[in-house]
Amino acid sequence: MDGLPPQPKILIVTLRRLGDALLTTPLVRTVRRGFPQASLDMLVFRGSERILKGNPDIDTIVTMPERASLTQSLSLIARLWRRYDLVISTQTGDRPTFFSLLAGRRRVGLVPHRGDGLWWKRRVHHRPVPAEPDSHRVEQLLRLTDALGLARERSIVCPTGSSAAAVAPQGAYAVLHVNPMYRYKRWNDAGWRDLACGLAERGLAVVVTEGRDPAERAYVDSLWPPGDPAVIREHGWLDWPGLAALLQGAAVYIGPDTSVTHLAAGSGCPTIAIYGATSPRLIGPWPVGGLTEPWAHDGTIQHRGNVRVVQNPLPCMPCERLGCERHLDSRSQCLEELTAAQVLVAVDQARGRVAP
Repeated sequence: MDGLPPQPKILIVTLRRLGDALLTTPLVRTVRRGFPQASLDMLVFRGSERILKGNPDIDTIVTMPERASLTQSLSLIARLWRRYDLVISTQTGDRPTFFSLLAGRRRVGLVPHRGDGLWWKRRVHHRPVPAEPDSHRVEQLLRLTDALGLARERSIVCPTGSSAAAVAPQGAYAVLHVNPMYRYKRWNDAGWRDLACGLAERGLAVVVTEGRDPAERAYVDSLWPPGDPAVIREHGWLDWPGLAALLQGAAVYIGPDTSVTHLAAGSGCPTIAIYGATSPRLIGPWPVGGLTEPWAHDGTIQHRGNVRVVQNPLPCMPCERLGCERHLDSRSQCLEELTAAQVLVAVDQARGRVAP
């Protein structure tokens, strides 16, 4: 980009949650390779920096609360004010666009495809890039690097620096992550129990990962009470680099639409993603090396690279709503009726046990 010094200071703004921060890493690596002498920082929501731990492409991670107070916002503005030669905004929203304007002398960013805010956001960025409404999130981000004339790096960069030795069993094992952030993305309880049994019958130990939130632990307790020999509970002991190490050693991973599933896909692990109300087309798991073909909005078992997306394609799905009752704690009929037998077909395919 014209006007940058030989050793530019670059900031990438990604004010989203964990999975979205991870999906930004192909962009980050592309920028690092394109500007090897740069200092490269990221601005993320507090807590999202955990999934970027050990990333060799990032020099400094700046964090802000998701609901920052006026005092916190002013402090951040003072810290960022015109500090960077180039700011890359990965979102079309008002807040990331505003911080990009304050922080950077040159700016490249996503802008709305159309509608409110398009005119002023185009004026903020020296190189505005319209967000394509039907393309995957990573593809949208890599279009920012196209605007900078950089050769794309297409793989996710996983967090590093920890071991899974405290949890990983000897021999072949599967990893399950059963609890997404929102209830409407959760698979049915019988499905998880039957799946664990089916994996054991296939000679796999079953490791169940979980966060440290008491509600999440209570849910896992309801599936497999403490001490149940059917599974090995991870109990939230591992940090994100440790989870990445656990996944890299797994024979297969199965989970819903959540950040751990994105991490599994990026780690190279054979990944089975269970999707319901939401379409995988825009933010489905990103396989190693990227997508050679976009995810379809719906299907029974879709296969791309090291990832398979399993859906129960009812006529109403993907509805792109918050479940059947349209709120975060809603049930989703498509997930209630999806059976373990359907998921185990994808598992066997991923392990080369049956023809795809």
